[in-house]
Amino acid sequence: MNLTLLKFAPCLSVAFAGMVAEECRGGPEPTGADFSQFVGLEDFSKFTRAESFGNATVLLSPVIPSRLHWNQLVVSWNASSPPGSSLKVEARAITSDHTSKFYNLGNWTPDDKAFPRASVTGQSDADGDVNVDTLVLSRPVESTQLRLTLGDGGAGPPRLKFLSLSFCDTSVTPAVLPPNRAAWGKIIPTPERSQQSYAGGGGWCSPTSLSMVLSHWAAVVHRPDWDFDAPATATGVLDHNFSKATGNWPFNTAFAGGINGLRACVTRFSDISELEDWIAAGIPVIISARYDLLQDGRDEDLNGHLTVCRGFTDTGDLVINDPWTDVKVESIRHIYKRANVTRAWATSHNTVYLVYPEKSPLPRDRFGHWSNPAP
Repeated sequence: MNLTLLKFAPCLSVAFAGMVAEECRGGPEPTGADFSQFVGLEDFSKFTRAESFGNATVLLSPVIPSRLHWNQLVVSWNASSPPGSSLKVEARAITSDHTSKFYNLGNWTPDDKAFPRASVTGQSDADGDVNVDTLVLSRPVESTQLRLTLGDGGAGPPRLKFLSLSFCDTSVTPAVLPPNRAAWGKIIPTPERSQQSYAGGGGWCSPTSLSMVLSHWAAVVHRPDWDFDAPATATGVLDHNFSKATGNWPFNTAFAGGINGLRACVTRFSDISELEDWIAAGIPVIISARYDLLQDGRDEDLNGHLTVCRGFTDTGDLVINDPWTDVKVESIRHIYKRANVTRAWATSHNTVYLVYPEKSPLPRDRFGHWSNPAP
């Protein structure tokens, strides 16, 4: 997988339901390291049609400012897509005196036939590079601009429902926040699935975690069509150019967000306290945290790993569904020490997948890490 970090956004509230950036005056100072900002877009009317060719339409966003100087960017998207349609997502970095080239953050399609779903390698230059799904820059910048290529396979192009950007300054270490004890002792019913139960499931930690969360919501809202098993999810998120095959972060959230009625995105939290906010609200969260660091005594393993945070013990340790579990030996549900999760999660710079029904009430966004435009 990739790695990256986060934080607060009190000085710039980017409310892109209407594509308007508002400055917030006054307000509290950041309570910790200010290293991440989330921007959500629902209204694309200010995007301009840059060009069209063949069956593709190219849209260019306005320049999108950030509150912090960032060196990493993850873009995620939700779209309803007819068969054969495709979406290419590109971003460029902008400073007062320089604009980079556009970097390809992914070629995506829901059916993976006419237009293979893949990340793009070989983009490195003096300004930066793309690490699978993350734009990694050589120096911090203030703004970005997106370019979207919507391909029509004959039944129409993708219809964007939601687009999000997670900016990050990885030079900053996030502060430890006071815990939200409202989540302590709360465990969200979440189906337990092991990637080891499936032939070829060795690299399926991400789609297996996603399938568990989708199954949870299918039961909660009585939508059995939302319940995708791990093999179906793995097929829907496959990245043909990624060595781990199914671990591309935005491809996983694009699969979930392409389901009618669901929203999904990639973002980064400051601290476990924010995980507690989501658990207190009744919403499980998928976290990227190195497997070997989650539990004392495990052999070193530098690969990324995805699990489902479904609750907390009475003393604040984490209750996690870990898909890399041999069910003949132990339960998929694990109790991981808070300190271990903090250390393991930091290797991804506290990356999470947020997956929930579109109309769900969300926890208060204290630090600008998941703010939604109003429906």
